[in-house]
Amino acid sequence: MVRIASASILLLSALSSLVAAAPVPSSNSLVRRAFALQDYADFQISDGTAGDAEAQANAVFVDPFANVDLATVDDQTADDIETMRQAAESAETDDFNPAIEAADGDAADALQNGKIKNKVLKLTAEVQGLNIKLAKAQAAGDSTSSIEKKIAAEQKKLTTNIATDKKNAGQTSKGVA
Repeated sequence: MVRIASASILLLSALSSLVAAAPVPSSNSLVRRAFALQDYADFQISDGTAGDAEAQANAVFVDPFANVDLATVDDQTADDIETMRQAAESAETDDFNPAIEAADGDAADALQNGKIKNKVLKLTAEVQGLNIKLAKAQAAGDSTSSIEKKIAAEQKKLTTNIATDKKNAGQTSKGVA
């Protein structure tokens, strides 16, 4: 009986030392898991109905960073946001614009609503990327005035497109992916 008790104590102390030595995930690694680079077709928000682009875009680019100090976001994640922003911009110029020109009536309206939702997506990515740059610059003690000006300009565009999306709430929206 004494051997079993001694063996149990040794086993428990060995297990507890393993648990104590387990790495605790940093907020950086949690962000990396919460935000992942995706193909445009997997994160586009243009299909469906107009009116909820802000929430949909935030779900892609803002919500994964809730309760995260943006100054701690790693460079790869910031690069991934920019890559996805560029994909949304390419969809706008290379796909939406020609599709809208070629369509008419309800089809053109649905594509235009999709383009507005895509602009909200693109601009949300832009503002989030700039917010990360701002947080990193502030943490480093660097000048932030040029970043703040860019944020203000992009936020103004974003606010305009969100208002247009909300004005068209309930209308059909069509994507190009």
